[in-house]
Amino acid sequence: MTDTELKNLLNELRALPRETEWVEFKSSTIKPDEKLGDYISGLSNAACVNNQSFAWLVLGIDNNDHTVKGTNYKFKSRKHGNDDLEFWIRRYLTPSIRFDYFEFMFDAQHKVELFRIPAAVGEPTNFQGKPSIRIGTSLTHLKDYPHYAKIIYNSQDDWSAKIIENASITALDNEAIKLAKEKYKEKLVGKPFFNDIDGWSDETFLDKAKITVDGKITNTAILLLGKPESSHFISPSVAQITWKLDTDQKAYEHFGTPLFLSINEVLKQIRIVRHKFFPNNQLIATEVLNYDTEVILEALNNCIAHQDYSYNSRILLTEKANKLIFENAGSFFEGKADDYLLGEKTPKNYRNKFLVEAMFNLNMIDSLGYGIHKMTKSQYLRYFPLPDYTKSKREEVILEIYGNAIDENFSKLLIEHIDEMNLTEVILLDKVQKSIPITDNAARLLKKKGFIEGRKPNYFISAQIAEVTNQKAEYTRNKGLDKEVLMSFIIKHIENHSFATREEIDTLLLDKLPDYMDDKQRKKKIENILQEMKKDKIKNIGSRGFPKWVKI
Repeated sequence: MTDTELKNLLNELRALPRETEWVEFKSSTIKPDEKLGDYISGLSNAACVNNQSFAWLVLGIDNNDHTVKGTNYKFKSRKHGNDDLEFWIRRYLTPSIRFDYFEFMFDAQHKVELFRIPAAVGEPTNFQGKPSIRIGTSLTHLKDYPHYAKIIYNSQDDWSAKIIENASITALDNEAIKLAKEKYKEKLVGKPFFNDIDGWSDETFLDKAKITVDGKITNTAILLLGKPESSHFISPSVAQITWKLDTDQKAYEHFGTPLFLSINEVLKQIRIVRHKFFPNNQLIATEVLNYDTEVILEALNNCIAHQDYSYNSRILLTEKANKLIFENAGSFFEGKADDYLLGEKTPKNYRNKFLVEAMFNLNMIDSLGYGIHKMTKSQYLRYFPLPDYTKSKREEVILEIYGNAIDENFSKLLIEHIDEMNLTEVILLDKVQKSIPITDNAARLLKKKGFIEGRKPNYFISAQIAEVTNQKAEYTRNKGLDKEVLMSFIIKHIENHSFATREEIDTLLLDKLPDYMDDKQRKKKIENILQEMKKDKIKNIGSRGFPKWVKI
């Protein structure tokens, strides 16, 4: 790599969040020598778990603010006893991995040393017989995280493609096969062999659709087309979707194999009704459905396609009064949700490559990464908040699809100005209404358009827009915000500052509660929110009189 390429690479790495697990910055040196080997092991394993081809260890960069400090480590000339340090490190790395080393002058005063470390493949990378892993910002023992070790051991395997030797086509549901064949045929209109499809046997169709392999039943075949009594073939993995109604009414139901048919049964549980908006520039109300059935099916199929089945966990769909929450095991396999909103990113890899191809062939999903973009477009064209993945965790993807407005004025703004706004601006305004931080460049763009006001990080829809929607000053107080949005303010404050006092929480929320409440009612409301969050989100490590709230 040239110095220019290395500088560009370094600037890309410096722009990443501090907690990026496959990048480690050190301001000057690493001591003792064994620590360097542990870092290479830990970063290699972390890169595998995070689906990265490489990890990076950079010397000469401040770990907190990523400023360039420079280093005199001189890896190539360092010794460990009588051995060259490089030779000693490479000797004790097992299996042998070919890490690369670069040094270059970032500017006239600062030299930087950089290690490019390949991700572990098929087995953990060890140093002196011990595997490490970077979790958050900490280097720790991989043995304390057995599930991550399992991910590394399975990193060359596609669970969905595995053959079940003792299963036959009799384990599959005839109705599901018939409908799958119809969907497969719909996708192939115009192909030279289109007229031959009806004459194919079930065995031929299943092989052609990449559901079976040479007539042998795969985990994918059981997931999508298996009879309900055939789910034991993939045990302990779970092929089940649980729908749960969590409103003033409570209900739940489990849906198993064949998932190709079950998703339509799940869809029937969702209450789809008309929602009215009353824009100020129209004489009649604008009516839309609270949920788009295509969005629900896209979200469910994404859960099936991208679930990490090694967690032995079911897919959960929770129906709230104002939104649907989809949960599936496993992290985003490549990139993050925001990368796919504009429909410009195409994933290179999939967790369940065989399953994804089969679902693509059955027209269940889009394998080019447009699924999230399609859901985003449907939401904003119906004037609702965009798909929200911000509550996703390390080992779980959580998607929230709103069937109601968080802020009516955001919806009115879309109705009245949608022809003047591009998707990027809609995405950024959606972040503002949800109090999700936006970049300085994004804020400048929205301010230039007159869409937002306020100072970082407390932006709000501008007075100009609020006046158009006849809300004026009330809008700047975020009247009537959703309770869960208020909870997210508290969580984000804690994430930014490690803890929150009651005084800080009051300052954060008091002016965001409805106008009709007096101060006593508002403080009581905040107290109720804190009590609810105590159940599973935060805890008080201070005293009753001087609480200090932290995340659980």
